Formats: sequence, structure tokens, C-alpha cells
Amino acid sequence: MDLTTNYMGLELPHPLMPGASPLAYDMGAVRRLEDAGAAAIVMPSLFEEQVLREQLATHDSMVSQTDSFAEALDYFPRNDEFKLGPDGYLDKVQAIKSCTDLPVIASLNGMSGGRWLEYAQLIEQAGADALELNIYYIAMDPGETGRILEDRAVEMVRTVKGSTRLPVAVKLSPFYTSLVDFTGRLVEAGADALVIFNRFYQPDIDVEELEVTRVNLSSPSELLLRIRWLAILSCRVEASLAVTGGVHSEIDVVKSVMAGAHAVQMVSALLEHGPEHLLTVREDLERWLVDHEYESLRQLQGSMSLENCPNPTAYERANYVHLLQSWEY
Repeated sequence: MDLTTNYMGLELPHPLMPGASPLAYDMGAVRRLEDAGAAAIVMPSLFEEQVLREQLATHDSMVSQTDSFAEALDYFPRNDEFKLGPDGYLDKVQAIKSCTDLPVIASLNGMSGGRWLEYAQLIEQAGADALELNIYYIAMDPGETGRILEDRAVEMVRTVKGSTRLPVAVKLSPFYTSLVDFTGRLVEAGADALVIFNRFYQPDIDVEELEVTRVNLSSPSELLLRIRWLAILSCRVEASLAVTGGVHSEIDVVKSVMAGAHAVQMVSALLEHGPEHLLTVREDLERWLVDHEYESLRQLQGSMSLENCPNPTAYERANYVHLLQSWEY
């Protein structure tokens, strides 16, 4: 069975890869992922805050008024909250490249312009094959309009693409007023791929202990939002599409590819079942395709997108109205 796919110019033997997770920090886990047949290794992010903290600390050590940035540094997360510093991150890219033949997709995470974006070029020099630009920002200032945030993100993509030859995937949240328009602007700015969607660790409240807690692992139900937008965007933007969040089984992969995904990222299922689960899903996917008389994965790709599915209104408002009117109780 031909499972090959092209993801932002990378020719891959199949679409399955680990998404950004702590697995990439463990070289033993990286080797297990390679043994399980991962198509690529996606690294966790180097955060804007990490780079800016280091830049401020370096400046602080070089200027005469050494206390001038002390308060500024207090606004950033502590160093021990990050696995690696900026230099350590570049070393990790090199280490992974030296121990595997798989494509390595590094990641930058932030939501502002500035010199921290120069690390895209350093990541390329370290040997990465591609870059995910993870745009994550919670707008709390009433003076920041949606257009301001979108313009900032578009300029980030333009800056990164202007400084590196790496293919760049933009990892998005679903929380944009007009996602089709925004993603089109990102692609015009140079984005080679879109990752649908960033999965946020939503805080919960322990009412007995009076603590804020987090539920970390995903469930297949989270895939539904992603399927809808994959189906819509696959015929609206000229870019590769990846899905992340809620992929646990071969059926989840089939749905994602049918909707338009070129790459499928898994995290929670691999953390729960181990890197070898990726091989299980790949074998189950191949078996499903054979049983349903497909000759290749590409035959499946986009077959249930907004453009190709038998009932396009299922992705639109009409279906919402229909469901409300037809519910029986």
C-alpha cells in the first residue's frame, strides 16, 4: 500500500509523526519513534520568553547599571520552567539530526516581532529540515483588536520566511473571527503549511484544594473541530495541512486525511501508550485502506473536503439549523 504524502515539500513515507511533546527531549524516545516508523520528528517549542530572558540577562551583565533589567526579568517564567535554554535547544536539534535520518521539524513559539525571530536562522544552521511557528497569544487588552493580532502574526511569518530557507508551518488556534481570510494572508506572507489546531492546556479549578489544575491528554472528540476546518481550508488555501489534537486511532487518521490533511501529528496517544503505538496506528491504517479497496493514501486525501464531499452543507450553518430542527426527545 502506497502511504506516501508530501508535507510542505517534504516527501514522507506516510503522514504519521509525533507532534510537539517532551518525547523529542529524550533521545531514547526519539530512537523508539524512528523504530516505530515515524515520518518525522516534531520538536517542542523554543519560546519567545526564553530567548528574550537570555537577551535581557546578557545585556544586564554587560551594562554598567546592572540592576536596570532586574524587574524586567521577573516578568518572564523562571529558567527551571524550561527544559532547555536557547543554546541548549540548538544543541538538541543537532543531537537529534545526528542520531536519526528522519526529517526534524523544530518549533518557535511566540506572538510578537523582534530579534527572537532570528533564531529561525540559527535553527536552520543547526540542521533542522523545517520549522513550526507556533502563534499563541491570549488577548487581554481591550485596545488590541483582532486585526492588530492578525497583522502581527502575518508580519512574524514574513520575517521568518525572509530569514530562512526552511519550509515554515504555522500552528494556529481556532479562535479567529475569519479563519479563511486569516490563513489566506498567512500563506500570502510565505507560510508553506498550516497546523490545525494548537491544543491549549485549559485550566480547571480544584474547588476543595483551591488550586488551578490542568487536564493534559486529548480525546478523539477534540478531532471534530479540526476535521471541519481541514475540510474548509483544504479547498481555500494553497498550503499543506497538518492536523494535531485528538488523533488516537487509524479511523482518526482516515477522517483527517479525508478532510484534507497531508500530515497527522499524534501526542496524547503516544504519551499514553508509548512511541510504539505509532506503528500500530500505521499498520491499522494500511489494513483499513486495503479492506476498503484504496490503492493509495493520496486517493483518500481530500475526498471529504468541502469541495468534494457529497453534502457540503454538513460543514456549514445549514447543517446546524437542520440538526436543531430534527432533534427528537
